[in-house]
Amino acid sequence: MKNSYRYLSQHCSTVPMDVDRLIVSAFLEINKIQFSHNKLLKEYLILKTNTEEYAKLINFISVISREKGQFGFEELIELFEFVISPADRIINGAIYTPSYIREYIVNQTIGKRTEISNAFKISDIACGCGGFLLNASITLKQKTSKSYSNIFRDHIFGLDIQDYSINRSKLLLSLLAISVGEDEEHFIFNLFQGDSLDFDWSVKIEQFCGFDTILGNPPYVCARNLEEETKEKLKKWEVCKSGNSDLYIPFFQIAIENLSLNGFLGFITMNSFFKSLNGRALRDYFQRVSLVFSIIDFGSEQVFKSKNTYTCICFIENRKQNFISYASADSIKLKNSHSFKKIDYNLLDSKKGWNLKDNKVISRIESTGIPFGELYQTRHGIATLKNDIYIFKPVSEDENYFYLQNGSLYRIEKGICKDIVNSNKLSREVILSELKEKVIFPYDQQAKPKLLSEELIKEKYPEAYKYLRKKRSILAGRDKGNGKYENWFAFGRTQSLEKTKNKMFFPKYSDRTPSFIINSDEDLLFYNGLAVVGSSETEMIILKKIMESSVFWYYIKSTSKPYSSNYFSLNGNYIRNFGICELTDQEVEFVLREDNRNTLNLFFEDKYELIVK
Repeated sequence: MKNSYRYLSQHCSTVPMDVDRLIVSAFLEINKIQFSHNKLLKEYLILKTNTEEYAKLINFISVISREKGQFGFEELIELFEFVISPADRIINGAIYTPSYIREYIVNQTIGKRTEISNAFKISDIACGCGGFLLNASITLKQKTSKSYSNIFRDHIFGLDIQDYSINRSKLLLSLLAISVGEDEEHFIFNLFQGDSLDFDWSVKIEQFCGFDTILGNPPYVCARNLEEETKEKLKKWEVCKSGNSDLYIPFFQIAIENLSLNGFLGFITMNSFFKSLNGRALRDYFQRVSLVFSIIDFGSEQVFKSKNTYTCICFIENRKQNFISYASADSIKLKNSHSFKKIDYNLLDSKKGWNLKDNKVISRIESTGIPFGELYQTRHGIATLKNDIYIFKPVSEDENYFYLQNGSLYRIEKGICKDIVNSNKLSREVILSELKEKVIFPYDQQAKPKLLSEELIKEKYPEAYKYLRKKRSILAGRDKGNGKYENWFAFGRTQSLEKTKNKMFFPKYSDRTPSFIINSDEDLLFYNGLAVVGSSETEMIILKKIMESSVFWYYIKSTSKPYSSNYFSLNGNYIRNFGICELTDQEVEFVLREDNRNTLNLFFEDKYELIVK
């Protein structure tokens, strides 16, 4: 609906009432829905007597008709979600959930119920514009034959932090009822504006004993985008005690604590809690309460095309069970039955992270030898926070200068430059010499570099100084203008500036067994990727061959965070628990002299007592 989105962006104010009137009126007009009594919808009906607004409506209907030819409830939900302001989207994490995901969750949590009592209660505690509540209402009508009016009044409950989202939920459900001829003057809704982090349902519901079903899509807001008030509220939740919690994490505890006995929870949410530091307390919580828990993991597939997130569906029943059921799946092939593996809660390690794929094999790898993190030190590369200013491939050089093309051609004194490599490019087979670039290095050349004074740079490296002065305003924009640097020309962070003799470079992400390059040039810097540092050259060679083995890559694919295009992270927290097998002197000699990859793979598979397919 790109053209429809564009029309709303270009021709509508940001006032929710104005844009909602246009959307609702277009829905009624296109679907030829007429009504006489409902007062809420009357407020949103654009009449022909309002000439200017009606002309805008006709144009909007024309755009929709040319683009889609129809305007059903799914298109309505998409438009309601689209017109949420970008600022609110960042802070509150609202995101459109595809219909097939909502339908699947509703079917698994409500559709399989054999009996729906008059006291049966369904809630979405972060309901947004009401998509899940719409599907729940449709399913309840199919199962009970009740009127939508009674369903809204007795069974449907919703909460959202934004007033306009609650209002859009009311509009959506009202249109659902009106579309089948239920033209009530007023529908009674149990839809409330409030913050789930401190909302008390017992104040709104008499003799509240929990919801029979809670479903939804908790807000997608990472810790760095949370407001201070929200961060304070997170502190009251047990599951937020580790790391800097993302906003979705407490919604599990909130939902579970508001479930009735034997009640069902169905969420689609991020799968990062399997392994992340900020998910540790949540993992602890799940293992402590030990409820019936089924996970359908989408791995590296991005279900939400507008959001760079990796997700899973979680079903929890409020009764005790000593294992988790886990399945990996393709979202477009969701079906009622999956091949679930059962993993005992006691076999999971909340501190290390949950190994849910091939749990027994991964546990064997991690229990072999000594964990990587206890033997080796890894570092991230330098962080200038403006690589395109500092790092360059010279277009030419002479005896004293490198020539840098960045808008204009600049001369940079060779004395202020160092060699640097982008180790992220090692996800492919490359030659180190081809990776080398130059970095303007405004630090002295000692073992522990210190920032040069501005006076010294100006005097000793006047050409580099003129270039950096030219880019000063750009450098000032680092860290959104709030950076506290030792001086304006300093790198954004001071990490990895010191000289290190032996380094083994490797990328942060790869879609295959990456290249690992060992280098002993203590002056060579690196950026973007990672490096093992501080070990002897012999240790590095053995480690390189272990990390290039099929065993290591199998471990990464099974335990690491997935990214799009089947890339996986090799960050320190994902490799620190990999067991480094112990080798006899004879085995050390064999590994050092053997270069055939297949032979080494068979050797390490035998050492770890597994067969990698």
